[in-house]
Amino acid sequence: MTPDFEPVIGLEIHVQLKTRTKMFCGCELSFGAPPNTLTCPVCLGLPGALPVANARAIHFALMIGLALGCELADHSVFHRKNYFYPDLPKGYQISQYDEPLCRGGELAGVRLHRVHLEEDAAKLIHLGASGRIHGSEQSVVDFNRGGTPLVEIVTEPELRSPEQAREWLTLLRATLRSLAVSDVNMEEGSLRADANVSLRAAGSSELGTKTELKNMNSFRFLERGIAAEIARQRVTLEAGGSIEQETLHFDPVSGEITSLRSKEEAQDYRYFPEPDLVPIATTVAMLRAAREAIVELPRARAERFEDEYGLSVDSAHLLAFRFELANYFEKVVAVREGIDGQQIANWLTQLVARIGDQDPAQSKVTPEAMAQLVELISARAVSAPAGREVLDVLVREGGDPASVVEQRGLGALHDEDGALEAIVGQAIAADPAAVQRVRGGNDKAIGALVGAVMRETRGRADGADVTRLIREQLGI
Repeated sequence: MTPDFEPVIGLEIHVQLKTRTKMFCGCELSFGAPPNTLTCPVCLGLPGALPVANARAIHFALMIGLALGCELADHSVFHRKNYFYPDLPKGYQISQYDEPLCRGGELAGVRLHRVHLEEDAAKLIHLGASGRIHGSEQSVVDFNRGGTPLVEIVTEPELRSPEQAREWLTLLRATLRSLAVSDVNMEEGSLRADANVSLRAAGSSELGTKTELKNMNSFRFLERGIAAEIARQRVTLEAGGSIEQETLHFDPVSGEITSLRSKEEAQDYRYFPEPDLVPIATTVAMLRAAREAIVELPRARAERFEDEYGLSVDSAHLLAFRFELANYFEKVVAVREGIDGQQIANWLTQLVARIGDQDPAQSKVTPEAMAQLVELISARAVSAPAGREVLDVLVREGGDPASVVEQRGLGALHDEDGALEAIVGQAIAADPAAVQRVRGGNDKAIGALVGAVMRETRGRADGADVTRLIREQLGI
């Protein structure tokens, strides 16, 4: 019998810190600057150049460690990590090895192994066939990124599915964004994730051979890449083969996984203490400054939203995991005392569907307008379909919801004068097949009749009123 396998997943996340200058020199950081314009003898590794650690980067790393519940080291050492690659002009990377700044910690039940500081490598650009020189493909190096301050966050192998890995990384990104230590923009490379993936027999405590998927630059690609590697390993093991420890690349276009190189071990890098940098001595003042800079974190904010505003777990997470959306929500609920928080959350979902990743505070829909729209809908002065039409107008043009309702004739249509009752009667007469299905006990068929009335009233009728009138006229 073929054994069942369970995935074991660990993540290594590189976070580019939002400092003004690089990790060990005074070169400024600017995404999109012309290639090789933000360099100096230190970050280019020229002979005699001496590095100096960026105090702001250390401050940000301490904030991350505190936020993730890590044990912070009193004494932390930089090491040289030696390897040769075109994007590493020194022939080594300054990182941390056996004395990192932070150990342990956890986020959402997933334990962390370590959090440490290091510098980024430069950026290799492969030009392909269009960049051929003398018949061969060309690669060029942009050294602007070299020396950028990074924090590497390494989890224990405690994630069990691609979906959980994506959800956990989403929470980590929200946490880092709330700390304002990084832009955490995966498209610009300020957040990069590697995944270590292995399979083991279900119920076993022994880890299988792991492979590493490198530099996946979106949450969707991370989830797809892990799923593809799990499937590849499962096929290999079920056929009686073995997994080779190696570094892999996932192509999100083709869905294929290819080998980059055999996986390195720590001894391959020949770590030794960086002789040009003194150790980091963490002081009480440094810890106090880091602690005072930490604001309410997403998990705590989500719990508060549930308790204070009565939001569902899903709504609270949706808001709290997007820092700018949570801020906007709190501005909306502050407009009117006693306003329905869950209704606000529901309509913010509608707003997000229209503006995507844009900060709602930068949209044309002001918190006051959103609060007024929800109040109009709650008071049944506007139906939900008409409310969506009002929201469309606000997103395009801004303005006052009540004025939009009046100008466009979108006020709710009730049955005070019998007009709605007449429209319901017309819908019933026009669709005898639906009427027969409803009378035969098919409740879903009533939707066709409701839809006809809503189309006739341009969405102004209240769905509950329409359903009640249909049942009354059909005698059911």
